Amino acid sequence: MQGFLTRVFIIVLLAAGATLLGTGTASADTRCQQTNKSTGECILWVETGPPGDGDGGGSGGEGKPAGSTSGPKDSGSGNSCYWDPAKQGVAGPAAGPVPCTSPYGTWSNDRNCYVEAYDPPPPPGDPAWEGHEPDDGAVYNCYQPQTSLLVTFWSQTPPAAADAGPSPREVALMAIEKMNLRAIDIGITPEASENRVGLVGMPVWLWVSDPDPSTFGPATASASAGGITVSATARVHEITWDMGDGTQVVCQSTGTPYEPRFGKRKSPDCGHVYEKSSAHQRGEKYTVTATSDWVITWAGAGQTGTIRLGGLARSVDITVGEAQVLVS
Repeated sequence: MQGFLTRVFIIVLLAAGATLLGTGTASADTRCQQTNKSTGECILWVETGPPGDGDGGGSGGEGKPAGSTSGPKDSGSGNSCYWDPAKQGVAGPAAGPVPCTSPYGTWSNDRNCYVEAYDPPPPPGDPAWEGHEPDDGAVYNCYQPQTSLLVTFWSQTPPAAADAGPSPREVALMAIEKMNLRAIDIGITPEASENRVGLVGMPVWLWVSDPDPSTFGPATASASAGGITVSATARVHEITWDMGDGTQVVCQSTGTPYEPRFGKRKSPDCGHVYEKSSAHQRGEKYTVTATSDWVITWAGAGQTGTIRLGGLARSVDITVGEAQVLVS
């Protein structure tokens, strides 16, 4: 109808004081799950999948991953007793797990042989005592079936059995502790700051902000214990984004950082679109939690294995408003 004036008003339902953002997401306040009261530092946690029941070579049994069920499986603990030809300066046989006990005695990683007490003990003054008296320690046989080498030695205390020490997996966990793995720093668009708001139906971009070896990998470290040295390498396999609206977004990359030139386009690899506002959520905000699922490969004692780690999480709170159009 000629002369009829149409006026269009856009009303955005959002928390008081929030500022509208044309690309659709809002302020995000990083929430630490737990804080060290003495230092003020954020404490994050790691959950590990149980080891398999394998006895060496990283090939025995599969444990249940702590995080995603996709990708490499959690392998066994490995055998704490192993032969290392490098300790003898020989070419072979190749390094690898050995039975911890045999008719020749108990395996010692430090001495690279089966150890048992010399029975009966040699007479006093025998060179095998290495100048010691019979009541001052004992003489032991050290036998290597790999090389058919048999030697004797004196020791004041019984040599520790290798099977009493840690498994390669346990040494790998020591190496992981050195990596200082932590949750990612969340990137979410638009800029995560106070008094920002997004709109229902507008794209949310998700990414790892400034990824480094501690937050995304690869991170490497080595550890030694019980005559075993293990090197481990950790990488994030995937990140599960809990969007706070009952949906999860799983991304196997760092995601693409948003740039203004992208406008209202959706993220090419890691994003979400809200269908409802956050008005009915606690604090009128969605809590977005990013949980990292790591895969750690380890090698040592002539064996290899895989460890799955989950539980490294960080959260942000965002406000999403709903636009309504009134025509008069």
